[in-house]
Amino acid sequence: MFLAVLAALPAVQQAPAQTAPPANPPPPEFRAGLGDLMTMWVQPRHIKLGLAGQAGNWSYAAYELHEMQEAFQKVARYVPQWRSMPVAEMLPALTKVPLAAMERAIQAQDAARFAAAYEQLTEGCNQCHQAADRGMIVIRGPTGNPFPDQDFRPRAP
Repeated sequence: MFLAVLAALPAVQQAPAQTAPPANPPPPEFRAGLGDLMTMWVQPRHIKLGLAGQAGNWSYAAYELHEMQEAFQKVARYVPQWRSMPVAEMLPALTKVPLAAMERAIQAQDAARFAAAYEQLTEGCNQCHQAADRGMIVIRGPTGNPFPDQDFRPRAP
């Protein structure tokens, strides 16, 4: 009998081990919504672009303008349609002209032209919010610096 138990022992030891569920399952995939992307990517760029223009920091304004253009492209790529709104079509339609005007104003280091183009861009944002039935979201140029750790004045070379 003892030999029968010993003979069965290797078979018991070789039985497949049961896999326990992972202690920390991976989180679900993150899916940002249109409002999230606008608040994370576009709004800070809009503010920083306005502050750079107000300070006459043209090299930084050029940088932020480029970053804002990329932010709009990303938003259009990740959320091409929101409800019945064709985001991928509306963003370029509302931003192309003012962004180009801002680029020219930055190159010319013309504060008045920059301010006019910035206002045109801001109005485009508000038109989009109205069309999307989100008129309670009103964008304006910055009236103070919400980035206390950043100086927007141009640096001497």
